[in-house]
Amino acid sequence: MDKKALVVKDVSASAFISEYAAYLKRTDKITIPSWVDYVKTGSGKQLAPYDKDWLYIRAAALARKVYLRPNIGVGALKKEFGCSKNYGTTPCHFVQGSGKIIRYLMKELEDKGIIETVKDEDNDQRTIGRKITQKGQQELDSIARQIKV
Repeated sequence: MDKKALVVKDVSASAFISEYAAYLKRTDKITIPSWVDYVKTGSGKQLAPYDKDWLYIRAAALARKVYLRPNIGVGALKKEFGCSKNYGTTPCHFVQGSGKIIRYLMKELEDKGIIETVKDEDNDQRTIGRKITQKGQQELDSIARQIKV
């Protein structure tokens, strides 16, 4: 007997990300910039992504991370999407992911009403991070309900 998921936490990450990326592509919620074919996803990568839909996949992964960790910022997401850089004969070191891609996708998701910026209570000029909106939570949960556990 197949069970149905209720929220994003009930579904595996890979299944949800692939399903939500397909939804984003189908509904044209993310506009693809001209630089997407040439950019790497971080300084630790040697080549640009092979998958032509990689931006939708990254947007779906970002939306899931913001859903699971409210008030997450760009710096924490750069660490999440970082990798180990190969220096040849020198030992490898961790490098962060691309901040430009994360900022661009956060702005796109904010414009569509999926996530919102959280301001500091003491200082309105300071941004704490991003959190999922009510509309965004309903959208992500509806995608999760379509996936069988």
